[in-house]
Amino acid sequence: QVQLVESGGGLVQPGGSLGLSCAASGSIVGLNAMGWYRQAPGKQRELVAVAASGGSTNYADSVKGRFTISRDNAKNTVHLQMNSLKPEDTAVYYCNAGVLVRSGGVYRNLEVWGQGTLVTVSS
Repeated sequence: QVQLVESGGGLVQPGGSLGLSCAASGSIVGLNAMGWYRQAPGKQRELVAVAASGGSTNYADSVKGRFTISRDNAKNTVHLQMNSLKPEDTAVYYCNAGVLVRSGGVYRNLEVWGQGTLVTVSS
């Protein structure tokens, strides 16, 4: 069983900064892409940023230049540094990872989600 545990959400004023962290644990053989998604009230979940296992990154246009994703493959963690936050960044942020596991002698790729952490940008 694999779990993703997020931390770091909260309330921040517009223009402020916040960091989110996500740690993967369990019977992990390997981690593929790790990323962050968000879902604002009444909206669909959307990709925020993703980091491939080799280190390449991709960002939603709305956060480019403000958010930075990084990962530590040795610790199975991914971090999202959010700067210059705007009220429209308010959402529940979810960590996502592609995880390679071995069960019964068979290797499987699973997509795993964290429980979500609320980020509120408001004065």
